[in-house]
Amino acid sequence: MLPPLRAGELLHARYRIIAPIGQGGMGSVYQAEDTRLTGRLCAIKEVQEDFSLPREARQQAHDQFYREASTLARLDFPNLPKVSDYFVEGERDYLVMDFVPGRDLKTILDESRQNGEFLPEREVLRWALQLADALDYLHQQVPPIIHRDIKPSNIRVMQSGLLKLVDFGLVKMAVPDERTVTVVQGLGSAHYIPLEQYGDDTGHTDARTDLYALGATLYHLLTNEPPPEAKQRFLRPNSLKPPRTINPAVSPATERAILWAMALHPDDRPPDVATWRNLLNTSREVIVEDDTHTVVVRPVIRVPRLTSVLDRALIAAAGGLLLLATLLTLLR
Repeated sequence: MLPPLRAGELLHARYRIIAPIGQGGMGSVYQAEDTRLTGRLCAIKEVQEDFSLPREARQQAHDQFYREASTLARLDFPNLPKVSDYFVEGERDYLVMDFVPGRDLKTILDESRQNGEFLPEREVLRWALQLADALDYLHQQVPPIIHRDIKPSNIRVMQSGLLKLVDFGLVKMAVPDERTVTVVQGLGSAHYIPLEQYGDDTGHTDARTDLYALGATLYHLLTNEPPPEAKQRFLRPNSLKPPRTINPAVSPATERAILWAMALHPDDRPPDVATWRNLLNTSREVIVEDDTHTVVVRPVIRVPRLTSVLDRALIAAAGGLLLLATLLTLLR
């Protein structure tokens, strides 16, 4: 692996490296300054060539990087950072996107756990709905875009409350009958990936793969515990504890949505994000969103006030008929 870039280095005669902000098996992510647009900060994802692969496979990976980068550059959605540039220098490919300020969900989760608290379900559901919107947008592209690395550390919350899914490290174009080499070799984070993703590039991942990772992320956020790995669950079917056994404040509807998304076999999960989101909204607390905030509406059952003489007479008559019907049933 090539050494990381140093602060002050200039890429593409435009982007000046400030500092590394993440590192993976085949590259790093850097914060950089755009010298052509004063004051603009960006995140630059670096992908190094894997010399363990045959030359043909390396070329395929390089070609796929450009296909995916050009597709990502066309995306425009509030919960996704905008990809603005991509280029190659030496033996590294680079993807340039907006730098997203704010804290990632892993940091927020760690602080909550250290304080001996659970994150409020209402807040987690607000994040979940934003994530569902982003994934629905990605999955509806032609061909669909599968993220394949959803986890708390890849999700940032801005000061405004807007959530951003920041890392496209293992993005894959879901082209039927086409074997692809992932841009960044790896499998994602073990606690959040389903069994089919262990096959890597065998073509078995689809939108339901992202749903599993989303469910596993919500599980972690609501319980303060990462779920067991899918391989462990396969060997020990009862190893996944229902969220409410860890955090009783989780609503039954939210628990059902999480466990459905985390089904081991893809066919046992929701067919798409929209279906899953509908289930998430069937709890007793209905989430209503607008441009500024989220309001939780609790349905209230109101008993009519029986104030008039007619009201009382009708209730008495109905009670009498019910009693008569019961007696006739018993005498048969």
